[in-house]
Amino acid sequence: MSERADAYWRAHRLAQVGRYDEAEKAAREGLALDPGDARLLTLLASVLRLRRDYAGALATADAAVAAAPQFADAHAERAENLIVMIRSRDAVSAAAEAVRLGPTEPTAHFVLARALASAKDYPRARAAAAHGRSLDPNSVEGLLTVADVERDAGNRDAALTAARAALAIAPGNPYGRWLIAMLDAERLRVRRSMRALRDVARDNPARADVVSMTWPIRGVLNGLRRGVAASAALVCLLQLIALWWWPTAGPFGRVMAGVLAAVMAGFAARILIPAGRLPWRCLRLLPPLMRRANVTALALTAVATILLFLYAVTSWWPLPLLALALTPFLWLLGLAELLGAGLDDPGMRHAITDLAAEFRAWWHTTKKDLREAWTNPQPTRKQPSPTAPPSAPPGTPAFPPSAPSGGPPFPPSVPPTSRPFAPPPASDLPPSAPPTSPPGEIGRPDGDWPR
Repeated sequence: MSERADAYWRAHRLAQVGRYDEAEKAAREGLALDPGDARLLTLLASVLRLRRDYAGALATADAAVAAAPQFADAHAERAENLIVMIRSRDAVSAAAEAVRLGPTEPTAHFVLARALASAKDYPRARAAAAHGRSLDPNSVEGLLTVADVERDAGNRDAALTAARAALAIAPGNPYGRWLIAMLDAERLRVRRSMRALRDVARDNPARADVVSMTWPIRGVLNGLRRGVAASAALVCLLQLIALWWWPTAGPFGRVMAGVLAAVMAGFAARILIPAGRLPWRCLRLLPPLMRRANVTALALTAVATILLFLYAVTSWWPLPLLALALTPFLWLLGLAELLGAGLDDPGMRHAITDLAAEFRAWWHTTKKDLREAWTNPQPTRKQPSPTAPPSAPPGTPAFPPSAPSGGPPFPPSVPPTSRPFAPPPASDLPPSAPPTSPPGEIGRPDGDWPR
């Protein structure tokens, strides 16, 4: 076995057991012997992706494609990185090229399915996943790809069935276990979800997903953010109705404030009590901006809920107004949480840059069309002469008849010379839910191992 092949298999085995630092070192040692080895470059890109160094992984995958343009695995790995970096259109193009170069490779079809799912093209994603599974019916990667696509499409039952089928083949697959835990979370099976996430983190300490393990706190905040806004607005509206039209609405508003405050408090208790202490421990490990946004939002939602409860007790009218005034700050903190989760992620930065560039292009197109419409107004039609005969009845030829002998010709109709203004096409904005995997998730379902 040559030194390059030995370096490849050594790095591959190290990555399979989660020793990514050593796998990267072994891959780089092999590349020192041959910097243009596409297989080693693809493997290194996969290892860097598993370490969440997405910018470095994409650059390495680009180098692999440049070194061997006909190597399907290099295009597939490039597509995987583009999916994580929220560049769905580029990911679909790269995955389609991988399928073209390796039409009999199931992995290429699975990558294409995930890329199409990230672009919200679920029918084609299902077709690509089905084609890949027809090539390898017992593929764990294929079943997890189906689960991913169905989860993104909102079909939780189908996603759960596929994930359980994958775990029946490979019970220890970390991504399959994580996926079932998150499906349980979406169904508010809090205790089971947290237990599964804790077990996955214990078995894979190098890839512990602290963001996912704080989902009870973040889920409560998302629910209460909407609940506080709707409750405070409703109570304030009832106050106005009581003041101007129907006095009975005042006591009814107090009752509603108390009921809504109790419902929000019960919702928080329903999620946070079964979750235990694990989310609070992981909260300290979040990125600083995300952690501060969550802590501040928790405090503000608690204050707003207390204000509504106090209004139900005291009927002091400024209290619901104060609760309503807190809602813009809660939404700003939600935006800060998203930025804190992805501000250091090159995918988030690239998505924001793409959005700004497309908005600028839309604005330039709009200004150009408005300028053309302003400088080339549509001409008015000529009014017929009072002495001209009336228009011909229906059924006459479209061309104007000949003028009577010695008389002036009939004035022909004048069509508009400039095209009417049409609004510019809508911008093709990048998708708003997160990539297929939100920041901090465990890998992709492609075996959780590098190529």
